[in-house]
Amino acid sequence: MVTSIQLVFDTADPDREARFWSAALGYVLQPPPAGFETWDAFLEAQGVPAENRNDASAIVDPDDRGPRVFFQKVPEGKTAKNRMHMDLNVSGDHGVELTERKRRVDAEVERLKSLGATDARGAMEKNGEYWVRMNDPEGNEFCVQ
Repeated sequence: MVTSIQLVFDTADPDREARFWSAALGYVLQPPPAGFETWDAFLEAQGVPAENRNDASAIVDPDDRGPRVFFQKVPEGKTAKNRMHMDLNVSGDHGVELTERKRRVDAEVERLKSLGATDARGAMEKNGEYWVRMNDPEGNEFCVQ
């Protein structure tokens, strides 16, 4: 039996992180519950004060194949290297020539930079693999390969 998973990010700004990752992954912001036009309307109906309405956010795969990604507000900032990170696989498999895989990775790196990511270490190449280690807007590491 397969166990479904949810990825969880601790963050200072759940909405900003959710918007970055939805654009990075091709996900969408999770729609509000049935009967509510917006999350704000739902949270208001639940009695959540306005100052707490950015305490959490989530994104979902519009094709319902990938895991839900949840962003929860925490008081402390990131202080050390991630123990786990995501790899964004955009280059294609080894049937694609390395030059083309590099082009695809580099194009995605530029797109992600325009969304607020930073290129942390530049491009790396080893044993026929090519990747770029990046940081999301709050400094969480991920790779584009």
